[in-house]
Amino acid sequence: MRNYIYRIFKKNKYKFSDPENTSCIVCNHVLENQSSILIVMHDEEDGMWQFLCGEEIHKTEDAKNITLVEASNIDPSINELYEMPLGVGATRESIYDVWQPFKN
Repeated sequence: MRNYIYRIFKKNKYKFSDPENTSCIVCNHVLENQSSILIVMHDEEDGMWQFLCGEEIHKTEDAKNITLVEASNIDPSINELYEMPLGVGATRESIYDVWQPFKN
């Protein structure tokens, strides 16, 4: 419920230089509004964005393919990472915390 309220009040301002229809990976927990995005990775090999909940246990079938604009509509705060270079990720403890970068 808290995630839903957060989405209502946080207006999406798409900032990524990648086109809105750029394919990205999101876990089913995030897509089904069961968990918040707590880990973001920008893959060095292919430039793919991944938006994950941070749970340790994920199966291959938990990965879902959506567009980058859809991911930013799920959680507009990921727009803060629009300049994150390839090979870098970011994590946070909750949706209220600041993103902390890390090297993939």
